[in-house]
Amino acid sequence: QKEYPSHSILSEEQELIDKKSDYKWIIDPLDGTTNFANNLPIFAVSIGLQKNNKTICGVVYNPAADKCFYAEDGKGAYLNNNSICISSSNTLSKSLLVTGFPYIHDKYYDKSFSIFKDFYDRTQGVRRLGAASLDLCFVAMGRFAGFYEFNLKPWDICAGSIIAKEAGAS
Repeated sequence: QKEYPSHSILSEEQELIDKKSDYKWIIDPLDGTTNFANNLPIFAVSIGLQKNNKTICGVVYNPAADKCFYAEDGKGAYLNNNSICISSSNTLSKSLLVTGFPYIHDKYYDKSFSIFKDFYDRTQGVRRLGAASLDLCFVAMGRFAGFYEFNLKPWDICAGSIIAKEAGAS
């Protein structure tokens, strides 16, 4: 707010600060809260920037591992200043996937586990790490071949999505 007082801000921790700007920051100050609270080092700060509702850059920082993922539209994806790219796997049977599950028993609860079972039977496995922004970054660096999850919010995926896209994900 200090550096860009005319920009809008959408954050998990507060309501939209709508400045009617072309620019909007999408922020999750702590993605992976449960992991953080339990001293599991899979959590991150996630910050994306949109111009006219198109994500133009993003950064995801995991302070526990000192890993900083970032990307800018059309300029590739990076991890700690090194270029990254997605997995070369082109079949489910040779893929390791990552997912998330709902915290509540909503309409996606049973479907999430059904899809998990189907993918688990057809892939090398499916992991659940608990921080969507990092899941997307791990796809970007080729650690996982794909990511899926229901009901994510903009702050969960804004920065990670551009990082994955710039690394070659579709």
